[in-house]
Amino acid sequence: MTNATIAPQEKRFIKLTEVIKMTGLSRATIYNYVNVAQFPQYTKVGRATFWEYNEVQNWLDEKLAQRTPKQ
Repeated sequence: MTNATIAPQEKRFIKLTEVIKMTGLSRATIYNYVNVAQFPQYTKVGRATFWEYNEVQNWLDEKLAQRTPKQ
């Protein structure tokens, strides 16, 4: 048996412009989704707003998994 250790994933914070590029959603839609808990929550650092990259990527993966295959 081997004792494999899993390295924790590095946190990578991204700004709204990158979230928009990743998702194709508008700024207003992203904030609307956040307000109704349908999108990952952002983090404020001073006046800057950031999202955690893996949370946004996981949200996209969930949306892809929910797709209905064409018949």
